Amino acid sequence: MPEFSAAVYQNEYLPDGGTDVHAIVTATCRGAGAAGSSGSGDAGEIIVVDTSGSMEAAGVQAARYAAAAALDQILDGVWFAIIAGNHQARLCYPDGSSAAMVRMDASTRATAKQSLARLYADGGTAMGTWLRAAAQLFDTVPSLAQRHVILLTDGENQHETPQQLTAAIESVRGRFQADCRGLGAAWQVDEVRRISDALLGTVDLIPRREDMAGEFESLMRTSMSRGIAEASLRVWAPQGAEVLFVRQVAPTLDDMTHRRVEVNPLTGSYPTGSWGDETRDFHVAVRLPAKAVGAEQLAARVQLAVRGEVVAQGLVKAKWSTDDSLTARISPEVAHYTGQTELATAIREGLAAKAVGDVTTATNRLGRAVQLATQTGDDAATGRLRRVVDIDDAGTGSVRLRRDVERLDEMALDTASTKTTRVRT
Repeated sequence: MPEFSAAVYQNEYLPDGGTDVHAIVTATCRGAGAAGSSGSGDAGEIIVVDTSGSMEAAGVQAARYAAAAALDQILDGVWFAIIAGNHQARLCYPDGSSAAMVRMDASTRATAKQSLARLYADGGTAMGTWLRAAAQLFDTVPSLAQRHVILLTDGENQHETPQQLTAAIESVRGRFQADCRGLGAAWQVDEVRRISDALLGTVDLIPRREDMAGEFESLMRTSMSRGIAEASLRVWAPQGAEVLFVRQVAPTLDDMTHRRVEVNPLTGSYPTGSWGDETRDFHVAVRLPAKAVGAEQLAARVQLAVRGEVVAQGLVKAKWSTDDSLTARISPEVAHYTGQTELATAIREGLAAKAVGDVTTATNRLGRAVQLATQTGDDAATGRLRRVVDIDDAGTGSVRLRRDVERLDEMALDTASTKTTRVRT
């Protein structure tokens, strides 16, 4: 039986006239079980492999190994399919005469591996078409409660306009989750991130072909460990209050504010996708009407709900005081994740400025990123930044842009910018 818990970290004291309350809400799940085992419905997995011409024979061969590694991780009983994507979406498995998913067992696993021999490099890239095809396949199994896609690409979405890709993303939003991976240096991080952000997944770089199999295996193993098919964060705020934002801040950054669905006039629901045995941190900010000194108020009620049932709850409070020793305190958790959020923004702004030749802005923003990474103890981010800038003084953010930076190093910095470190205790 799954067990859930929630904890709140904040400074609840506001100065006279203060209005904004910030809190980190930590939600934990234990005993989630395996995908498709919760009794809420079946699980489905679709592997989408880029087979455009740019993959070349060696890339497709590596993709075959990667897909086979992922197939080995899919649990028996889980529905699955494989799509070969170029400027079209071709069904690799099951064969094209039966455009429907099948259940995993020893026989279908072996046949699916054999089908990978039919993959070959040809044509262009149309990721929106791949997404629509995945949604249609999932629709062939009405019993699915958990739907997950691994999507691999190695290039830009050249055979669809940005508007067509946007329309495709919107047509499948909320219908499945997608973890997206880019191979090599020719794909566009922002383009693929649009897909993963909308579909509650992740985006990351696979630098080399030989890294694909391990990454696919890890992604599928993680998906199979998520026995909670669907959960949402609910935030209640009192009459007259404004929810400024709701963000997941660990293990990755994800601004959830725009995903709000009204439960009632005072409560919004924010989808978080499937869960395994894990802990996630959320930053919730609420603006209240100022009250008299000495007044106390419940600023927010933050709940984790599974299939509409509340399974954990944390209370965010507000107290007005004139005691500076109370109101001036900053919650270490709030300060840490505020810094991590600013760090991600500084990296992305710095790389964007560098890409258009704005050396001044790029230097300033990446220097600020170095400073923030140092302050928050994010050694991994500091290491990735060192491949892009020479650091003169990490404490002040004094840096110089490096010449002849490898494209892969910039992409690694960009894709990892949303990965956060937990608060050090």
